[in-house]
Amino acid sequence: MYSEKLGKLHFWLTAISFNLTFIPQFFLGLAGMPRRIPDYALQFAEFNMISSIAAFVLGFSQLLFVYNIVSCARGGKKATDQVWEGAKGLEWTLPSPPPYHSFTEQPTVK
Repeated sequence: MYSEKLGKLHFWLTAISFNLTFIPQFFLGLAGMPRRIPDYALQFAEFNMISSIAAFVLGFSQLLFVYNIVSCARGGKKATDQVWEGAKGLEWTLPSPPPYHSFTEQPTVK
């Protein structure tokens, strides 16, 4: 299982930095900044700086995701058969993956 704390940190960093990367670009376009130019007017500098910093944070958050997955694959805690708390259904009475011909008798469903 992956680290829940790192997973939540990755989610929030990705969500916030994604919005901080692309929403300023939307407003820059509304203000008249042309696309794909090597240099821009000074009036666009602040939003471009915010967008650039947020893009680096977005890249860092993806590296955090890769670290979380690699550390999980190398030696993370093993998942149990009952992955959700309070799962009481018939499908959680079997191991994963379920064996062929799972039930020898008809199970009672509540």
